[in-house]
Amino acid sequence: MCEQCDSGNLIDHSAGAAKGGLTRRGYLDLMAAGGLAMMGALKPGLSFAQPKDDVVRIGYLPITDATALLVAHGMGFFKDEGLVAEKPTLIRSWSSLVESFAAQKFNLVHFLKPIPVWMRYNNKFPVKIMAWAHTNGSAIVVGKDAGIDSFADLRGKQVAVPYWYSMHNIVLQMAMRVNGVKAVIKEQGQPLAADECNLQVMAPSDMPPALAAKKIDAYIVAEPFNALGELRAGAKTLRFTGDMWKNHPCCVVCMHEADTKERAEWTQKVVNAVVKAQVYASANKKEVAKLLSRDGMEYLPVPQDVVERAMTLYDTGTYAAPPAIKHPDWKNGRIDFNGFPYASATKLIVKAMNETVVSGDTTFLGGLDPDFVAKDLVDDRFIRKALAKFPDWRKDPTVPTGSDPFTREEVIAL
Repeated sequence: MCEQCDSGNLIDHSAGAAKGGLTRRGYLDLMAAGGLAMMGALKPGLSFAQPKDDVVRIGYLPITDATALLVAHGMGFFKDEGLVAEKPTLIRSWSSLVESFAAQKFNLVHFLKPIPVWMRYNNKFPVKIMAWAHTNGSAIVVGKDAGIDSFADLRGKQVAVPYWYSMHNIVLQMAMRVNGVKAVIKEQGQPLAADECNLQVMAPSDMPPALAAKKIDAYIVAEPFNALGELRAGAKTLRFTGDMWKNHPCCVVCMHEADTKERAEWTQKVVNAVVKAQVYASANKKEVAKLLSRDGMEYLPVPQDVVERAMTLYDTGTYAAPPAIKHPDWKNGRIDFNGFPYASATKLIVKAMNETVVSGDTTFLGGLDPDFVAKDLVDDRFIRKALAKFPDWRKDPTVPTGSDPFTREEVIAL
């Protein structure tokens, strides 16, 4: 579906090999293993030279998680802040985006929230979460003939996740445990026990074709690939993740820690532009869908009808069988754009990562203090100032009401 795949010119791999002792072949082998295993090849504390200019360089996957970064570019919000921003670079896989950010190819990216946890505490890489990219915006969809009408029906099935360290994998396994389903990671063709569901990592753009070809029975991922599955691959939505964990984070906006310390004024301008884009996107989802689509500014390689569905279609009538929306009283959207990084959610994710089946060594998680991570990984100084500049952010329906919009309690109802 996505024709813009990773390419050799994204990074000077020969230079990277000289600094980190890893060849391009080594990177490819590690990426082929899936998950964040490739990050283990980055030496703790490894750093690369910072670019000499103040150009904003964005890397993104073709999903609606990147909306704020893409709208900030497309609507000229970086320019409004006096910044020069290159056209965002589409990357196909999370591994490649992580690699490119680590090599200083990009200074502004969106990552699945658990990724910077791994980077900072397993690999000592100085990444900072500056904001949430959005809230909600994901779902689990199933093949129309797969016989899946509940999470209990995932027994004996093959399910794809976008990354081992992802909100998707965490929430999926929460629901599976409650329903007596055991998550396992096995080679294709290996037999499954009666209570097992086999998980595999798959790039988002590969999921709808794999579902249509019955190579997998279900997948959980960000939009617009759930809407694409519904419209083009005969998929049905089992549950929206925003209906399981109220207004959860998915992707987060990340920058290099050095920029936050050495270029604070520049960093503030970048965050201002991102927040302005979130405020705009929250109030103009249909217009944003066109802007992002291949019928607009072509940031996403999918047509407008797919992106618009992914941005706006969220009602109990359409999603009655199976009931993908059980909590209409939560009044959230299919995707929303409150960017404030609530500490309560970070703490929950750090705890949940210890209970989630993933590929690779997870011993680093055992020593992580959720309270420490919430303060050390997240830098909310800049977004607090940006939100004061754009007070309309409080009109987003997911912002807590009351005197303190920066504190909330996490609500999970599987």
